[in-house]
Amino acid sequence: MDVVKKSAEIAQAKEFIDQLDEGYDAPITQGGTNVSGGQRQRLSIARALAKQPKIYIFDDSFSALDYKTDVNLRNALKQHVDATIILVAQRINSIKNADKIVVLDKGKIAGIGTHDELMKTSKVYLEIAESQLSQEELLR
Repeated sequence: MDVVKKSAEIAQAKEFIDQLDEGYDAPITQGGTNVSGGQRQRLSIARALAKQPKIYIFDDSFSALDYKTDVNLRNALKQHVDATIILVAQRINSIKNADKIVVLDKGKIAGIGTHDELMKTSKVYLEIAESQLSQEELLR
């Protein structure tokens, strides 16, 4: 149960689980229809974390999360998970601080590097960043 609770905490699911009448024993319906999309994603992430693999592949797993939850989750992963994390995402903010970013355009690699490197070397990445980030965020 300690691993389950720690995984829920890292996945930013603890708060809403604690609010359920039955807490960690609360039933989740087939397909998770009794929780929101963001809650369903956080539960799926917590389940993956509880298995403690050496490699995680999160395929657009943060897309239904609000910005604050996304930031908190990424920070918690960085602090508490000692594993390789591959994150497939369309949101620049989700991958901005990654060690290495691979930009794909029409199935082909359009750049590899850090956020700062790609801002200077990848036209595709720059276009995506400009469409998603404010001027202030682009300068950081």
